[in-house]
Amino acid sequence: MNPDLARLQPYPFERLGKLLAGVTPPAGLAPIHLSIGEPRHPTPGFIAEALIEHLHGLSHYPATRGSEALRVAITDWLGQRFRLPPGSLDPARQVLPVNGTREALFAIAQCLVDRTGKPLVMMPNPFYQIYEGAALLAGAEPYFINTGAESGYLPAFDAIDAAAWDRCQLLYLCSPGNPTGAVIDVATLQALIERAERHDFVIVADECYSEIYRDENAPPPGLLQAAAAMGNDSYCRCLVVHSLSKRSNVPGLRSGFVAGDAGLIDGFFRYRTYHGCAMPPATQDASIRAWRDEQHVVENRRLYREKFTAVTDILSPVLEVTAPPGAFYLWPRTPIDDESFSRRLLEAQNVVVLPGRYLSRDTATGNPGRGHVRIALVASVDECIEAAWRIRAFLETSASGE
Repeated sequence: MNPDLARLQPYPFERLGKLLAGVTPPAGLAPIHLSIGEPRHPTPGFIAEALIEHLHGLSHYPATRGSEALRVAITDWLGQRFRLPPGSLDPARQVLPVNGTREALFAIAQCLVDRTGKPLVMMPNPFYQIYEGAALLAGAEPYFINTGAESGYLPAFDAIDAAAWDRCQLLYLCSPGNPTGAVIDVATLQALIERAERHDFVIVADECYSEIYRDENAPPPGLLQAAAAMGNDSYCRCLVVHSLSKRSNVPGLRSGFVAGDAGLIDGFFRYRTYHGCAMPPATQDASIRAWRDEQHVVENRRLYREKFTAVTDILSPVLEVTAPPGAFYLWPRTPIDDESFSRRLLEAQNVVVLPGRYLSRDTATGNPGRGHVRIALVASVDECIEAAWRIRAFLETSASGE
C-alpha cells in the first residue's frame, strides 16, 4: 500500500457522523440537512434533455481533450465572464474538460509537485479537504494559511515568510471561499501572480463558486482576469478550475474544466491520458448547452439571495451572522463549542450543520474553524427559513452554556 495513505485525515462528514451517532432528534420534526454543500435547486430541464438526446455517443470512446465544440464553448464563456482579451485563450491548448472540480483539484497536484526536496503546497485554512489530501499523496507538506475575521476571512498571505514561499510549489486558492464566502480582489490576485513568478510556484484557483454571488453588478474576479489585466495574457503559472455543479445545479453530471497556462495544461493532459478519466460524450454535449446559457444561472443566484436575506433576518438577533459576498454558506460564530452546538442542535431541532473545526487544522496561531459552524443554504427557500427559525428557537431556549 502507498504509505502516504496513512497520512490522510478522516473526511469532515465521517467525523460528523461519529459526532452525531446516538443522537435522537425530536420525532415530530422532519430532518433538515444543511451540512453538505450539495446544490438542491432543480436541474434545468434543457441540460437533462441534452444528456438524453446524445446517448448515442456511448458507442464511442471519448477523447481525453474533449470535443472541440465543448472547449470552444468553455473558452467563449471564460472570455465573456472574465473579460479576457480576444484570442488570448486557445481552446486547443489551454482548456481541458474534467469530471468535476474534485477530480481535477486532486489530480493536478500529482502532476505538478516535484517530491524531491521538501515541497510545500499552500492552502487556505479552513479549506476544501481535497487540497490537503492531494498535497499529502503528492509527497508534499500542506501549509495552512489561516483565514479569520481579522483578515476579512481571506488568507493572510503577507504573514508568510520568504523561506516558505521559496519551498512552495503549488498554491491553492478558493474564491469565493468555502466555507467563508470571502472574495479575493484583483490586486491581491495580481500580487500573488508576481509572487509565483518570483518564487517559482503555480497557482491553482478553485473557482467553483464563482457564479454564486449576491451583487449582480459585482461578479467575483477570477485569476485569469487578474493575469490578463497585468499583461500576463499567456496566463503563465495560472490555472483555474470551474464546475457546472454549483453554477447549473448538476452535481451528478460531474462536469468541469481546467484552463490557463498552456505548458501546464499540456503536462496535465499527459497525466490524464494515463489516468483514463475522459468525459463521456453525452456529458460533453449537455455541458455545452449549460455553458452557453446564462438565464438559469441568474435565476439560481436569485434563489440564493432570497434565502440569505430571509435566513440572516431571522438569525441576526440571536447569532453573529453575516451574508457573505459569494458562495452559498453561512459561517457564523457559535455561542458555545462548535461540536456541542452541532450535536445539541440536532437533538433539539433535527437540523444538521457542520462544526467549523472539521474544515480546518490546528496551527501555531490556533484553529480558525473552531467556534464556527458551516450552514449550507442548499435546501429549498421554505426549508431554509424553517431551519433558521429552528436554530433561533434552539439559541433562545437551550444554547446558553455548555
